[in-house]
Amino acid sequence: MNKIGIIGAMELEVETLKSKLSNEKITKKAGMEFHEGTLNGASVVIVRCGIGKVNAALCIQILVDLFGVTHVINTGIAGSLNARLDIGDILISEDAIHHDMDVTIFGYKPGEVPQMGRLEFPADKRLMELARNACEKVCPDIHAIFGRVVSGDQFISDASVKNKLINTFHGDCAEMEGASIAHGAYLNDIPFVIVRAISDKADGSAEMDYPKFEKAAAENCAKLVEEMVAEI
Repeated sequence: MNKIGIIGAMELEVETLKSKLSNEKITKKAGMEFHEGTLNGASVVIVRCGIGKVNAALCIQILVDLFGVTHVINTGIAGSLNARLDIGDILISEDAIHHDMDVTIFGYKPGEVPQMGRLEFPADKRLMELARNACEKVCPDIHAIFGRVVSGDQFISDASVKNKLINTFHGDCAEMEGASIAHGAYLNDIPFVIVRAISDKADGSAEMDYPKFEKAAAENCAKLVEEMVAEI
């Protein structure tokens, strides 16, 4: 039987989904609350992991070890690195990369985790398609594309840093958890997808845009996730 782990970094990214759970059971582990139950007919575990890559990595391993999840969806918001992605649009991951991993001095590519034999962590193609179909159904007016998530333990609000993430990593959006969730899913052989609604442009305007648009962006992601879990 499928069981879907749904991870958001912040409460606003998961609160709508949690409010729609039935048969809810809460388990506390590592400072996180795991809300297990039924969402739109699917067996799910919804959790706010907290901000940053370490929190995200701990979270996905707990979902695998304690709850036996078979699929993982990471939902939330991000800054755009792609001119085709405006505030309110949605990025569905093709893959994810750690942009703050740098062992190039030993011959590795920027972002490559040593001794893993790969640079990027690819999302599951079926989950990608389900996410796009769900977006077309419940958010028909919202522009959604497939692309690359780049993650690091920093909020991107400087145009020069943004340009580096575009030129070096060919990223489409920047955030702080996705690559760790992708990394953990890859190591555990669990299909995953990252769904990110754009809350800011990851440049000098980010400080102003983010607080204004984060809630609306997160709610759009939640609608999409609620629809897609029924099809997994």
